[in-house]
Amino acid sequence: MFQDKVLACKECGREFEFTASEQEFYAEKGFTNEPGRCPECRAARKARMGGSSNNSGYGRQERQMYPATCASCGVETTVPFQPRGDKPVYCRDCFSSRRSNW
Repeated sequence: MFQDKVLACKECGREFEFTASEQEFYAEKGFTNEPGRCPECRAARKARMGGSSNNSGYGRQERQMYPATCASCGVETTVPFQPRGDKPVYCRDCFSSRRSNW
């Protein structure tokens, strides 16, 4: 079904092989675009962007969390935004239950 293809890297211009097994992997993952960079340029870009081996948080910094007290149940929790005090803040469970009632 898949056949090896030769592609040109958009970064360094060098040709690289996009193998049939790589194409099959891309199809299984639902990727619709062919790779634009050769493996070396992909690895270098990933290193520059701070990527990890599993791509979680690729190019992102750790999200800062802020302490808060849930307005519904009173449990101490953390939230990904700075609470201002003028609006209620909910823990994950209370937020989820309130959200399902909307």
